[in-house]
Amino acid sequence: MMHKKCSFFVLNLRVCIFLYTIGFPVEAIKLNSLRHLSSSNDEQNGDHRLQQIEKDLGTARYMIKKAAMSTENNSMLIVNEIGVPTTRIYRNPVSFFESYRQMEKRFKVYVYEEGEPPLVHRGPCKNIYTIEGRFIEQLEMLQPHAPGSRTWDPHRAHAYFLPFSVADLVKYAYDKSSHDFTPLIDTFGDYVQVVMRKHPYWNRTAGADHFMLAAHDWGPYVSKGIPELYSNSIRALCNANTSEGFVPSKDVSIPRINLYDGSMPAQLTTSPLPSLKNRTFLAFFAGGRHGPIRPILFEHWKDRDLEYFPVYEYLPEGLDYYSFLLRSRFCLCPSGFEVSSPRIAEAIWAECVPVIISEGYVLPFSDVLQWIEFSISVSVTDIPNLRDKLAALPEEEIERLREGVKAVKKHFVLNQPPERFDVFNMILHSVWLRRLNLQLRLTSMY
Repeated sequence: MMHKKCSFFVLNLRVCIFLYTIGFPVEAIKLNSLRHLSSSNDEQNGDHRLQQIEKDLGTARYMIKKAAMSTENNSMLIVNEIGVPTTRIYRNPVSFFESYRQMEKRFKVYVYEEGEPPLVHRGPCKNIYTIEGRFIEQLEMLQPHAPGSRTWDPHRAHAYFLPFSVADLVKYAYDKSSHDFTPLIDTFGDYVQVVMRKHPYWNRTAGADHFMLAAHDWGPYVSKGIPELYSNSIRALCNANTSEGFVPSKDVSIPRINLYDGSMPAQLTTSPLPSLKNRTFLAFFAGGRHGPIRPILFEHWKDRDLEYFPVYEYLPEGLDYYSFLLRSRFCLCPSGFEVSSPRIAEAIWAECVPVIISEGYVLPFSDVLQWIEFSISVSVTDIPNLRDKLAALPEEEIERLREGVKAVKKHFVLNQPPERFDVFNMILHSVWLRRLNLQLRLTSMY
């Protein structure tokens, strides 16, 4: 008698259209990974649970696609539910809202418990890498049986989180004098190996339903040293640079957030903030001479027009950074050493229109957000004429952009505990979308 064996493979081709319904064009990703499973009772039970998970995700895909095809006008419902004044900030507001509701209803994340602080299960919460530590902390603080995406049963999980802090890894395992990433890659790789040996979940998908999160600029480089993670897993990164291997249909761009004391700045969260007529600066920037773009900005605009277009190489002592944001119509957000900048989130908090000057940067949550509705992107070649370009915009257009900024603001705020549609949950939603874009299919083999 021949025993029935089961195997499965990762198939993206059919469901690659899914992100189109959200409004984000992607191409199919084919992961040519074949894993043969034994016919033991335990693994047959595991196959059954996997089938149930895929059935659950299939229902979510159907509901979102159905919502996208609906001719009903649900704008007011979405405005009231999300709490935004306009839905034009979304690529497809109906699809996003339904997708978010399906995430709240179904999505479960298992957090691997292996490892100890300081490298695992915690991260920095009071500096430029705040989002890394806060995401790990907030996901791990979700309690059993409490509402939320975390599950303590790995068999119920749709996705698996590697709670590793690249920022702390750099702090504790990197020798600055060596300029050698090898210890970082080896340490992170060892952790993945522990997960692979102890649990069956990585091996059944080659890591495709696993995700990591890194705010540190070196997150992409560390992950690149682990081939399956780099090629297959979902990488939630601040440094979302397509020229450095970031894949928008697989990876997640997250905002860089810098909280100096761990709390949202009170000046930028107290309503109402200054209106357009009370913003006397056309645009503002203060920061270091980092990377290839900022020196060009300084060459043309540093200290040239401090009464109307203030550009500083670091803000002089005694001047308040946030007060400049609140007095500005536009906030300049040039890339530094890497593409992302905390100034984008700070500009949004201050209801100041971000002016993004970057190359190869995939903007945060651009799978669902329509960035042209609340920001301006300019090329490096526009820097010499930047003041004139911004000054030429009509008041009505600036006000329209600022209304978009006000609407999108809640998606970039860190709350403790997390709240619906805030930055923590927007990151989870982006991971949810990537998981929906992945289908695991079980096939019988004899």
